[in-house]
Amino acid sequence: MTVLTDRPVGHPPAERHARVGRRRSRAGRTMRGGKLAHAVLLLAVLVSAFPFYWTVVAASRSNADLAEVPPTLLPGPNLVHNVEAVVREADIGRALVNSLIVSGSVTLGTVLCSTLAGFAFAKLRFRGRGALLAVTVGTMMIPPQLGVIPLFMLIAELQWVNQLQAVILPGLVSAFGVFFMRQYLTQSLPDELIEAARVDGASTARIFWSVVVPVARPGMAVLGLLTFMAAWNDFFWPVVALSSSEPTVQVALRQLGGGYVNDQSVIMAGTLLGTLPVLLVFGLLGRQIVGGIMQGAVKG
Repeated sequence: MTVLTDRPVGHPPAERHARVGRRRSRAGRTMRGGKLAHAVLLLAVLVSAFPFYWTVVAASRSNADLAEVPPTLLPGPNLVHNVEAVVREADIGRALVNSLIVSGSVTLGTVLCSTLAGFAFAKLRFRGRGALLAVTVGTMMIPPQLGVIPLFMLIAELQWVNQLQAVILPGLVSAFGVFFMRQYLTQSLPDELIEAARVDGASTARIFWSVVVPVARPGMAVLGLLTFMAAWNDFFWPVVALSSSEPTVQVALRQLGGGYVNDQSVIMAGTLLGTLPVLLVFGLLGRQIVGGIMQGAVKG
């Protein structure tokens, strides 16, 4: 004889509720690293920060102090003197302004153009999209040194030699930036958002500014930081297109420490001045970068 009951087959209700509660507690629990993890992280921080600390120490010491064995590891009293020597030997103030103009313009142009092109390659349907993307990515395989001579002939024809636009305009578009933003928007921008905006009557330009840009902001911050650092540290093309009367930071730093014996402390002081703007930009964009990483690490 079979007895029919209304109780579902399986685990009792109390046991099921207990299991659900344990799963929720595990999902909401913060993972804590052990002592080994903290030790490894601390070691990584020390190794990463030591070159910058040594730059500060070398910039505040004399050339004789740097030649001592073993070298001193504490900052000295000569930082102001070395900075004054940097200003006296190289037009570092003008170089910093020029580098800020060049790096800022290149960063803004690259981020805007790359985001526009990345959105087109990722979400718009048009004839030849795959071929154009392949050509764009293929240009990354061409060494930039091959284009120096024709590019210099072009800027000479335009009478841009020793002018900042000769350094700015060639860097306004980046194949890496286009590919990077295309990959980011392909994974982070749902097609449903674009379709909903089109149903509401939004144009492509409105969709880009109101839908794409808010989603792409973390990726744009990462690309902006990478582009700013590359433009700030670029030496080869600025030293070809610019002269010592209109230098960037990297061009001005080569004028330091001249003479029979290079003054390493003065060179390090100039390097320290040239590094501070990069740290400032990283501080401004660091929150967006970390937010983009966390957004990509969490599903749902």
